[in-house]
Amino acid sequence: MSTKLIVKDGHPTLRHEERAALGSILQAQVIELIDLALLGKHLHWNVTGPGFRETHEQLDELVAQWQERADAAAERGRALGVCPDGRSVTVAQHSALPSVEPGEVRIDAAVAALVGALDEAITGARERIERAGEYDAVTAEVLIKTVALLERQRWMLAAAQ
Repeated sequence: MSTKLIVKDGHPTLRHEERAALGSILQAQVIELIDLALLGKHLHWNVTGPGFRETHEQLDELVAQWQERADAAAERGRALGVCPDGRSVTVAQHSALPSVEPGEVRIDAAVAALVGALDEAITGARERIERAGEYDAVTAEVLIKTVALLERQRWMLAAAQ
């Protein structure tokens, strides 16, 4: 990812270069989680079929959890002196998550799309955990909590298919 990362000076224990590396890792996580939440909201509005109400409500719960984890990653970045970029243009330019077509989406297709997106998000977050661990265990822990949540969500969605 090549967004312009803004890193402010001053942290009691981490060097500027370490914070910049961690900032890039966290920025990628923020982008992915925002895009996941946007996908979830799109599906929430457009899902159809048997089990609509349950799926519609579950999607709102998932979106809220993804937004919470995006917030945790962004706030960790701010604690490191990094300015996160959650603008729609940044997310659109840098997210690697698969997208879905506009319009109505049957529940089975919505679940399959979410499982695929979660697979991508989990893979990316696991790679980020490894890279973050080279610099800072606290940042790695933020990512570990995210992976634990995403893997639980994936399991629950896939089990319902």
